[in-house]
Amino acid sequence: MDVSGGRKMRISMRLALVGAVIMAVCLLLFNKRNLQITKINMLQLCNCESCHSTPLSTGPIETDEEIEELFEKMDKQIPKLTVNDLDKATSPEKSTTVILNPKPKHCFGDKLQVKVTAYDYAGNRKSYGGDYLRARIYSPDTNSSASGTIIDNKDGTYLVEFTLFWGGSVHISILLMHPSEAVSALWRARNQGFANIKYTGNFTSATEYVNSECGFELDTEEEVCRYVDRRDGEAFYCIKPKSYPCAALTHMNSVNRNHSYLNEVEKVLLNRSNIGLEMYKGVNPIAVLNCGQKNPSPAERCGLGSYYPIPSGYFHYNEWKPVHCQMTPFTDNDKLKDFLKGKKLFLMGDSTVRQYIRHFAENLKIVDYFNHTEDEMQSWQKTLLAINQEKFIYIQWKKHTFPFVSKTFYSIKEDTYMARQIDQVGGGENTIIVLTLGQHFRPFPLRVFIKSAINVRKAVERLLIRSPRTKVIIKEENARDMDIDQERFSDFHGYVHYLTLRDIFHGINVGFVDGLDMTIAYACDVIHPPLEVLENIISMSFTQASAAL
Repeated sequence: MDVSGGRKMRISMRLALVGAVIMAVCLLLFNKRNLQITKINMLQLCNCESCHSTPLSTGPIETDEEIEELFEKMDKQIPKLTVNDLDKATSPEKSTTVILNPKPKHCFGDKLQVKVTAYDYAGNRKSYGGDYLRARIYSPDTNSSASGTIIDNKDGTYLVEFTLFWGGSVHISILLMHPSEAVSALWRARNQGFANIKYTGNFTSATEYVNSECGFELDTEEEVCRYVDRRDGEAFYCIKPKSYPCAALTHMNSVNRNHSYLNEVEKVLLNRSNIGLEMYKGVNPIAVLNCGQKNPSPAERCGLGSYYPIPSGYFHYNEWKPVHCQMTPFTDNDKLKDFLKGKKLFLMGDSTVRQYIRHFAENLKIVDYFNHTEDEMQSWQKTLLAINQEKFIYIQWKKHTFPFVSKTFYSIKEDTYMARQIDQVGGGENTIIVLTLGQHFRPFPLRVFIKSAINVRKAVERLLIRSPRTKVIIKEENARDMDIDQERFSDFHGYVHYLTLRDIFHGINVGFVDGLDMTIAYACDVIHPPLEVLENIISMSFTQASAAL
């Protein structure tokens, strides 16, 4: 037996192993600058000394190109006007309306056309369009209502078309939400900067805390904390307090600054007394007869991958009736529990989708809240979790992060951008995601919304690759209060989101719940729709989700 030969072989093997380890370490160090470790939390910190307000250039180039393409597409649709004289603005009193196809009696299913001709306050006929109108028909006796289609002829005239979905006495309403001069001002002001909202960050230690200014842009010579999602290019900044690390940021709030991008005439146009004014001059309702006709019932159930123009449906006895597909009402407790049995429902976004979990837990009581322990600064913005152990139902609501507008301080310790939230969902045939995006983005330049929405779309695409049977439903933005600050929160901003979001998600296998159409039809001018509307929004969400099961 050659002992010396075996010893030499073992030494050679050890040397080879050591060499392999050294080569691996060298290779790792050599490629260190190209190594990217994906983090699931938002707070990917870069604490830079003497940083100023200039944002980091982050995110894929193709995303930046898509952002500009979508922004330019919307920009081309907005009138570019400067008004210094109120008499030049569209007047709802001086403007005229006329029914183009009048009849003594109309038939069920007919189209009713109304021409609107815009005049300014001086009585001059307007030669350009761009007014933001809102049209609906309604019958109080049957709790029926529907939105109308509005075509801007770009010459100061508009064609409003209604489908007479039901019989009886039908009223017409055409509101001037904003004249074109105010629309132009809102668009310019929104995209001019970030000065209308002030964010304050709360930095904490074991024994004390300090507040500091935060935002999307900071004009400062002081040291700045940068909270950057390097993959998706979303970023937020805070002035770094002395003696506190950037990681000590735990809470945030926001308030409206005493600031406006509007001139004095534009401010008057956006005063509550000039918003949502009636243009239709007809006094009497129109009579609609059945004429032996029946409303055709759609053959297919509402499913994923399709969305429809306004009007996508109508209310009849407070039940939403989609025009192009069948909706299943999910208003019965047992039916809801059977549908949700064994499922995980993730609700992501603002408080309008938070209404889902509150309805299930507080009104219907089909799930119970999990007992969270929160600190004294936490309020309504906290993550909500509700379960039904018997039916194995899991429901969670979590807010999206920046921009999130709230006067009260809220915790950001567990915050992630919505795209990151979606990345953390395993998915599967028993997983449903309902998301909404928009209300909190209204006071900020549109590019901020577009970037977030594109990142959400990419996250949904990744989810559907790894778990193609997951159901994703987009609850679109609903109308809200008219007496709120219009420069920051006008429904015109929401309408821009509505159009942009449909472009971004075009061709993606997700469901769309048209919250804007429903709330316009119902004349629901509050940020949280009433129970009658909410139940139909939920029913439409679950009809689309169940169609794919």
